[in-house]
Amino acid sequence: MSDSPSITLDAFASRRTKLLKQLKDSVGLVFAGDMDASIHGEFRANANFEYLTGVSNEAGAILLLDPQHPIEDRRVILFLKPLNPELEKWDGFRMEISAALKAQYGMKTVMRTTAFARFLLEATKRAKRFSLLHPLAAHTAAVSPDLEVFRKCAERIPGSSIVDQSQLLAIMRASKSAAEIKLMQRAADITTAGYSAVLKQLKPGLNEFDVQEIIEHGYRSNGARRTAYHTIAGGGFNATVLHYHGNRAPLASGDLILIDSGAEFNGYACDVTRTFPVNGKFTKRQREIYSIVLDAQLAAIAATKAGATFASIDKAARDVITKAGYADAFFHGTGHHLGLEVHDITPDGVIPENAVITIEPGIYLPNENFGIRIEDDILVTKKAGGVNLTAAIPKTMEAIERAMRAN
Repeated sequence: MSDSPSITLDAFASRRTKLLKQLKDSVGLVFAGDMDASIHGEFRANANFEYLTGVSNEAGAILLLDPQHPIEDRRVILFLKPLNPELEKWDGFRMEISAALKAQYGMKTVMRTTAFARFLLEATKRAKRFSLLHPLAAHTAAVSPDLEVFRKCAERIPGSSIVDQSQLLAIMRASKSAAEIKLMQRAADITTAGYSAVLKQLKPGLNEFDVQEIIEHGYRSNGARRTAYHTIAGGGFNATVLHYHGNRAPLASGDLILIDSGAEFNGYACDVTRTFPVNGKFTKRQREIYSIVLDAQLAAIAATKAGATFASIDKAARDVITKAGYADAFFHGTGHHLGLEVHDITPDGVIPENAVITIEPGIYLPNENFGIRIEDDILVTKKAGGVNLTAAIPKTMEAIERAMRAN
């Protein structure tokens, strides 16, 4: 589309400049990550790296942030893996470092990773203070890539120190720019098209995979290259399994189907859940539980505003479900940050203005063979509170039944 929203090169440069100022006298590293040795799936860069560069297809790339470098153009250096013509016959040819490549990436200094050790040594000798920008890892996981490198630097540079600055990018990424909000609204609009297709075609006799195919075809037909995550399409009992992935069971009249799915657009995720009656009509019991879940979600959305916490939003939803007597049937959190990742990076403290979060309470009744979850993507504002980016997808029982009757 000619009007397709995007993040400009100037915006990426502005993000890097802001981060440099916050680093002050310390050195930072952000790694794109390496490509899987297998050929299954395409490479996508680490979200922090993509957020700062817009570069998503350069496996092995590294961003060096050196605020004290005496040459301004070398305070940010993008390192790319060397060209490998034989490998590139298989994986795709890459550009030589040139003015054209620098212009394409909006970077003044681009080098090969063969020069990385030398420039890192210069930077770390000068600063003797290294900032961790990648999220910290649990003791059961591998250490973050920047910590791994900085530990080796510290062994070789007496008097150096490593400090945790992992909140810097978490805070920056949590509050979305106007351009990011446009991208997320486009992802929401595409997701709406997918759900509309399901409402038109859903009927007894289909199976769960048929529904997955309908919704994902709707995404691809409306501008999405991929889903933001694996679509969940759980009918009957399967809707009570939070991360159900089988998507193969038949759908019978009287079943509900819980669909948790979202399109990705230009790197940004949408994340929506709806629960529909397969035959187009909720039963009395289904209506009873659906009403409780919807009331809980609306209460949580009403509690959403800049400065709120996830705990306060969760309490608003949980109080409704608990009062109705279904506390044990709501066993997950009410929401999470959304952005370049479905479960996006989360800063400490309150939810900032212009964050986008999900709100998704649910009640799951395996003994009755159904579960209900309702999820929307909410833009957090100061004046308007929570603005629903996915409001166009029907979620009241009346709107759902009306949409299904129309087809």
